[in-house]
Amino acid sequence: MSVVPVVLITGASRGLGRGIALEAAAQGCSVAINYASNAAAAHETAAMCAAAAASPEQRFVPIKGDIGNRDDRAGLLAHTLDTFGRIDALVNNAGMAPRVRADLTETSEASFEELIRVNLQGPFFLTQAVAKHWLARPYAPALEGGFKILFITSISADTASINRGEYCVSKAGLAMTSQLWAVRLAAEGVQVLELRPGIMATDMTAGVKDKYDALLADGLVPQRRWGTAEDVGRAVRAVLAGAFPFTTGDVIHLDGGFHVRRL
Repeated sequence: MSVVPVVLITGASRGLGRGIALEAAAQGCSVAINYASNAAAAHETAAMCAAAAASPEQRFVPIKGDIGNRDDRAGLLAHTLDTFGRIDALVNNAGMAPRVRADLTETSEASFEELIRVNLQGPFFLTQAVAKHWLARPYAPALEGGFKILFITSISADTASINRGEYCVSKAGLAMTSQLWAVRLAAEGVQVLELRPGIMATDMTAGVKDKYDALLADGLVPQRRWGTAEDVGRAVRAVLAGAFPFTTGDVIHLDGGFHVRRL
């Protein structure tokens, strides 16, 4: 019997993470469904993944943990390995927006520190832990093209929003983190990619829906629509399937053309 690949997805209880988990399930992977607090949503994701699964050998297990907490990160990896016996891909998806949008002149150190801890420090060091596990050569990868690490960033990595500067800084740092790990792990057979979503229909943007509806209608995004969790999930699925064998350290834009410079 072939080995079922295991994907650890952070922040997978809802939103983009849920969309990624569903596509990973359809691709034939088992999924460690990380969540921070919403256990009910995580179990719902697990049930949806089971319905979308390609084979009965796949498993979908919610695992609680705050990636911004060092002990929780260690526990998340340990629980994943104890449950599945392996990990073949890490999708660094979990993140947060500022609790209060504020002009740069009013950004608080507490908010800045929280976003750096959750959006940047957490993924960096979780990746470090997973990479060190793989470098110990515990088993051969079950995914075509080897082990994989994906960073889900944002157009805010290079698009300035002065009412949530700490978010932009954290995502810019995450974009560089992807490049750093890509260079470090390329010779070790680990593929690292950044997926950069644009204006996405998620809980994070629900409060500004009317504003962005108008901007989308006015052509801010060439494709003139919101991005969806499925858009991100399908891109992740392509990577898991080995669709980009000679690519690492690159950015895959999922923004409907937002990043294209126009006159």
